[in-house]
Amino acid sequence: MIRALWTAATGMEAQQLNIDVIANNLANVNTVGFKRSRADFQDLLYQTLKMAGAASTGSGNQVPTGIQIGHGSKPVAVQKIFLQGDYQQTQNELDLVIEGQGFFQILMPTGDDAYTRAGSFKLDMDGRVVTSDGYVLQPEITVPQDSIKISIGNDGIVSVQNAGETELSEIGGIELAKFTNPGGLVSMGKNLYMSSESSGYAIT
Repeated sequence: MIRALWTAATGMEAQQLNIDVIANNLANVNTVGFKRSRADFQDLLYQTLKMAGAASTGSGNQVPTGIQIGHGSKPVAVQKIFLQGDYQQTQNELDLVIEGQGFFQILMPTGDDAYTRAGSFKLDMDGRVVTSDGYVLQPEITVPQDSIKISIGNDGIVSVQNAGETELSEIGGIELAKFTNPGGLVSMGKNLYMSSESSGYAIT
């Protein structure tokens, strides 16, 4: 009876984690660039009371199945699912979407590189393209103050139309980073991820 209670408790803890993961997915249903998570579970060790294939008492025959008692379940991973999200037309020149794999590269105040799928960028006071938290997009792109139009091509080339000109001038390009194992990225909040030994190095 005590074993049954402990086994049931492991299942309750596992389901609590599963509910926590689902709740976070639901809470971020309107978060730009958010990728849902999925909890993975494993069964725990088994106590073997009778081994399958053992000799049956008195008959000389073999036991066909045996007796094994499980001890519950445990969570082993919470994995990010990097599927393509839905596109939204915003009419904002700096709202970008990545079609397929890849991440935007962001420079953190600490000097470290972070990565995001959220493409809702803005301009700071110096004309640099930044995230909503003011973190600078890498490689850095600065829009001249007299620009009246910004154009970003499918290849990531950023061009602007300056006041008094009719032609677009190229000012930079957006590079994407890819990882061998995106599931190994570490979530930092604010739609940002950091690389880890599991994710591998960024490939631009």
